[in-house]
Amino acid sequence: MKKKLKIILLFDTPYFTPKEYSFDEEFKDEESWYTERDVYQALLKNGHEVRLLGLFNDIGILLEEIKEFKPDLVFNLTEVFDNKTYLDKNVASLLEMLGIPYTGASSGVLFICNNKALSKKILRFHRLRVPRFYTFQRNHKIWLPKFLKLPLVIKPLCEEASRGIAQSSVVDNEGSLIERIKFIHESMSMDAIAEEYIEGRELYVTILGNKRLSVFPARELKFGQLPEDEPRIATYKAKWDDKYRSKWGIKSVYAGKLPAGMDKKIADICKRAYRALELKSYARFDIRIAPETGKIYILEPNANPCLAYIDEVAQSAEKTGLSYEQLINKIVYLAFQRNS
Repeated sequence: MKKKLKIILLFDTPYFTPKEYSFDEEFKDEESWYTERDVYQALLKNGHEVRLLGLFNDIGILLEEIKEFKPDLVFNLTEVFDNKTYLDKNVASLLEMLGIPYTGASSGVLFICNNKALSKKILRFHRLRVPRFYTFQRNHKIWLPKFLKLPLVIKPLCEEASRGIAQSSVVDNEGSLIERIKFIHESMSMDAIAEEYIEGRELYVTILGNKRLSVFPARELKFGQLPEDEPRIATYKAKWDDKYRSKWGIKSVYAGKLPAGMDKKIADICKRAYRALELKSYARFDIRIAPETGKIYILEPNANPCLAYIDEVAQSAEKTGLSYEQLINKIVYLAFQRNS
């Protein structure tokens, strides 16, 4: 897309920032603001006029900025609003009500993908393999369902980025299951989901497109030198704590050699899942390949996954020869294509 566009780069902030706030100091932070900075620089390099807008708990500044700036597009990076992850869909919904094109998933898709049980039910309906699971709502009885096979992974039902997931999330008896679910209910004020632990390689598969889909080369999470008695799961520390990752040699790399035909099988399954969930623009699937059977399990769909240059989506795109600036511009184009 060669036309110069007026774009609002919209993202969440942990504190209130007024309109026309520069974010110069924040963007110097290499550990916390790299996604926003990377996308901002890419949009500028692509020749667009960009305004930065951070949202904390006041939607009014977004309405004011839209009225004043009259953007052609909102590049939507919001993941939370007022520190609540489940409100990301409401930001997208507001943009839909205003009739403004925006990047990424729709409000309906964000609602589905944010709920781990709901997305699994839809995938299972479409005959796509997911771990067996059960949802434990707050203020209800907690027990070990007979149809679930230990060990189990206990997660917050509606959270993202592995928040609330630790080594203690993997349980191998009913007592530990009850204890971990109570922890999520009480400390996070959230319902919980218990799903069977799938042993095997963990891959991240990115898809780009609306009708015509591109599947990028898979990335793989290598668990390095984690102790043998520790389960191999993508905890919050394993994903985001650089010191922890360095200590245990945990790395995200391009996926190693797969059995013959497995690449195509993974691509086909992820495309089916993408369409089943009515995803648009871009998404990432976290999958596991069981070592003995070769069965492919979808652990989670990720609508609006991280777009930082160093993260899985951009790195997978680069493997195909698509530069970071080209990736960001394709996402801009897909927003207009979806709304045309």
